[in-house]
Amino acid sequence: MEPTISYRIESPLAEAEAAVRAALQAEGFGILTEVDVTATLRAKLGIETKPYRILGACNAAIAHRAMSADPHVGAFLPCGLAIYEEPAGVTTVVLQDPGMIAAAFTADGLAEAATEARDRLVRALTTVGTAER
Repeated sequence: MEPTISYRIESPLAEAEAAVRAALQAEGFGILTEVDVTATLRAKLGIETKPYRILGACNAAIAHRAMSADPHVGAFLPCGLAIYEEPAGVTTVVLQDPGMIAAAFTADGLAEAATEARDRLVRALTTVGTAER
């Protein structure tokens, strides 16, 4: 099983990120964490990189079910998405596959929560981009 799922969006990072956020919200996900990797590397190391952000997406109902099945699952939440700009104004979105959580833990009910999270994330990102691989 691949640990990530990738999508290509034919627009610059700011536009792609707005579309991703809207698509995730439509599937019941909110963004709990945000990291501007470009700004962090500039501030901490003094280097310039391509635009790169990390978003932590969470569907509260699914997260609750997963953590109720096994509280240790919380260490793998929220679902991480890396979003970065490629040349020519194309953006790549890579998300951690929630199925990896179900593969790592054996608690009853966890596979169903992971499958629902994956299905909703894939559905959201398919509305704004094209799956890679």
